[in-house]
Amino acid sequence: MRPRAAVLAEKALEAVIRLSGVSAIVFVAAIFFFVLREAAPVLFSEGFSLKQFLFSTEWYPTSATNVRYGTFALTVGTVSVTALAMVLAVPFGLGAAIYLSEFCSPRVRETLKVVIELLSAIPSVVWGFVGLTVMSKLIVSSTGAPVGVNVLNGGIILALMSVPVIVSIGEDALKAVPDSFREAGVALGATRWQLVYRVLLPAAKNGLLAAVLLGVGRAVGETMAVLMATGHAVHIPGSLLDSVRTLTANIAAELGEAPSGSDHYRVLFLTGTLLFLITLVVNLTADFVVRGIRRK
Repeated sequence: MRPRAAVLAEKALEAVIRLSGVSAIVFVAAIFFFVLREAAPVLFSEGFSLKQFLFSTEWYPTSATNVRYGTFALTVGTVSVTALAMVLAVPFGLGAAIYLSEFCSPRVRETLKVVIELLSAIPSVVWGFVGLTVMSKLIVSSTGAPVGVNVLNGGIILALMSVPVIVSIGEDALKAVPDSFREAGVALGATRWQLVYRVLLPAAKNGLLAAVLLGVGRAVGETMAVLMATGHAVHIPGSLLDSVRTLTANIAAELGEAPSGSDHYRVLFLTGTLLFLITLVVNLTADFVVRGIRRK
């Protein structure tokens, strides 16, 4: 029979582990409740239109005669910059993960991993300075754009910020594939590329998808870099060289100036709620995709 103290210690450890798991749900629910509580008064006020908030492109929160809170252009700006960042970051990130996992020597791998970790540790404001002072000039000189702070600039900066996340998680997913899979492929006469394409990528697809989604989350939630690199113009972009404003940048730029408790202040919290829901939709969509892949 086990000692009573050991049984109690085991139960206490189980309770701590269970509490740690539940705490994540509690924290997310508490954050969402806090943001929604601050936004609720304006959401249910008579002069506020949810339809205008979601689908209007007119954002004039301080107009003296006709205040308008339209976030559609901000949402399009967020989606356009994030989509461009993923188009650039996913091929480079997954390619680097495959190279680190399957092709490079141990010494090169350790060196590259240190460099990638250093890239992920660079503060977002530094990336913003790079976009504002270096990348913008390169874009103007190479494309002839009137200004260098635009969708292209923001997408490139966000791609550089997302690549380290995709590489780290992607390499872990590829390393998690059992060596028996590799040995079976080699035994069947597969080349190294056939082994990667036919065996490793299908086996690690869930982990690779998670890496891409974490990169999307990094891009959607970024604030300071897009605030400095995208031009901060409220309109729907017609090309990659147009300036835009994102939801996160809009909140960061105006929350400090909005009087506490005013409609402008509460609409910014409602914008945060919208951003939270967009992130939730992305995660739920990814979860459905992963479940579909597992069933196959």
